Order: sequence, then C-alpha cells, then structure tokens
Amino acid sequence: MEPAFTYTTSDKSTRYEQFINDFLPYITDEHEEVSVLANTAAALRQAFGWFWIGFYLVRDEQLILGPFQGDVACYRIRKGRGVCGTAWAEATTQVVPDVEQFPGHIACSGSSRSEIVVPLIAHDTVRAVLDIDSDTLATFDDTDRHYLEILCQHLSNTLYI
Repeated sequence: MEPAFTYTTSDKSTRYEQFINDFLPYITDEHEEVSVLANTAAALRQAFGWFWIGFYLVRDEQLILGPFQGDVACYRIRKGRGVCGTAWAEATTQVVPDVEQFPGHIACSGSSRSEIVVPLIAHDTVRAVLDIDSDTLATFDDTDRHYLEILCQHLSNTLYI
C-alpha cells in the first residue's frame, strides 16, 4: 500500500518528523532521479499543501525545470538569478518571506508570495534545488529550513552517491 502523506497535527515540527519517517523508506531503494524527485514533489504537496513544489536540476551551467507539482513554471534559470539561482550560486538555503522584496525575483507565477529554496548538495556540488512557493506571505521559517535541509540531504545521499 502506498503511503498517504496526510497528517492531522498542526505542529509543524511534528508534521515534518512524521513526513520524513514515512517518506524515507519509500525512496530508500530507488535511485532513478526523475522518479524520486517526482514522488518527492507529490508527497510534499500531499503533506503540506503548498502552492508549488518542484525541482530545478543543474544542467549545462543552468538550472532546468525538473519534476514538480503546481502551475506551469519557468524552464531555465541562470546561476545567481532569482531565489533558485541564488541558492545554487551560494549553495545555501534561501528563505524569502515576501518574494516582491527579493532583488531579481523571477515571477514565474503571480500567485507566489513567499518561497524557500534548498540546494541538493553531493560531493561539494549543488546538483539540484528544491523550490517551494506559497501563495501567502511569510509561510516559511527556520523550522521549514531545518527539516527541508534534512530531506534534501537524504535525497542527495540517495540520488548522487
């Protein structure tokens, strides 16, 4: 039986802990990048209901759109451009409470109000970024950063061994 990834707790940390415990066994023996990232985006959407969840993959010195859940998105992003390009260039998580205040923000959707982007790093190289957008301001905080970084480290260990 496939996991449901639906939780009733309103405590964010508990919800993340439950999600990670349920999700990691689901990807443990799968190493196909597209499959794992597609199911990760779908599971995160089921569990948290954010507006847009997806991955941009580093290819030929740019980020290209990978598996996602949500509205149509930008195809390519240059290094250092926008929130995703900044996360890639700096190899650090970007938490943006108001995307309109982020210099150089790329507006793929006018509905996006806040964003978090977490790099997937393996062998000291950013391989992809997890991009999550919310349609409300200030959705993401240090709790999101902490648990999404844990998730992305697991993804990196699974995919880029």
